Amino acid sequence: MREDMWRTQIKHTAKKHLEKELHLRAQGIKVLSLFFIDRVANYRDYDTLGQPVKGKFAKAFETELAELAKDSRYSELEWLKLDFGRLHNGYFAQDKKGVLKDTRGDTQADDEVYNLIMKDKERLLSMDEPLRFIFSHSALREGWDNPNVFSNLHSK
Repeated sequence: MREDMWRTQIKHTAKKHLEKELHLRAQGIKVLSLFFIDRVANYRDYDTLGQPVKGKFAKAFETELAELAKDSRYSELEWLKLDFGRLHNGYFAQDKKGVLKDTRGDTQADDEVYNLIMKDKERLLSMDEPLRFIFSHSALREGWDNPNVFSNLHSK
């Protein structure tokens, strides 16, 4: 049941995102959806050779978005025709080797991730930037106040 629950949350968030985007795009407002997740590995993991691979949340997100993209109601959203890998990404702390890691929100690595988001805010808000869905683990805190759709995902 837990998998059904987080899959439903992902699908619901993606659907609400598309609806908001249709409603607000004429006003030039870009919609961003932010997923706070419990473990980085649920979004991006590493194979036996140390290469990054999509975690279960990233895979489920792309599957659900692909299904929604088939709906003619969303055909006006040109960015939805792009490679789905360009539409979502994760903002996570990294170790010195560049390996993504879980954080607690109170370390130097957390500060670095927070600053990355803040420094790239203008690019992120640009309609030309295809990124619209962000997955994060304890990286955001007070001060990041763009109008977002929030969804909490938990898994074991």
